[in-house]
Amino acid sequence: MEDFYALRVFLAAFFTFVAVFYTSLVLVKNRKQAPVVCMGERFSQHWWNHVTFRVFRVSIWAVCVTRLFEPATDQYLMRFNAIEIPQIMWAGAAFMVLGFGLAIAANFSLGKQWRSGVDSTATQQLVSHGLYNISRNPAYVGVAIAQAGFFMALPSLFTLVCLVVGWHALYTQVKIEEVELSSQFSNDYQQYQQSVPRWL
Repeated sequence: MEDFYALRVFLAAFFTFVAVFYTSLVLVKNRKQAPVVCMGERFSQHWWNHVTFRVFRVSIWAVCVTRLFEPATDQYLMRFNAIEIPQIMWAGAAFMVLGFGLAIAANFSLGKQWRSGVDSTATQQLVSHGLYNISRNPAYVGVAIAQAGFFMALPSLFTLVCLVVGWHALYTQVKIEEVELSSQFSNDYQQYQQSVPRWL
């Protein structure tokens, strides 16, 4: 029981920190440069992908904070009790921290090129150094690891749905960005695709 309560605290604190961090990052960057959140044309695939991700981020944060104060919330998550093994759950928490750290490192390595979404009007450079020399999407790899960790830390139907939807949203976003990068950088991006894997 102590392990489970500590995990409740961790999940609520983790997602609160992530929300505050990214909100602060966007606000700071918006003051220094053009808007960095680009959702695309309303009702486009890009727009829907952004909306889906936002809805799930808010839902995950709300659930994790609510269940800290109202443990009875768990009955609605359809938890998979058979795989609620403390060692696996804490390993999931570790994956969440690892994935978040990787995503942050990748985002910061982009410097002024960082955007949330595709902005076809911005002046861009093709970033292929550092983590981007290992993976074309290291930030999304980090997010995917964190999403898998969340399922491990709180095995349930709710987190399984979050995992499937989250991974699908990441894959969709990557495909959208690849089309834009191919259009902007043509041969340079084609060479980059051939030399660096999409994921790992």
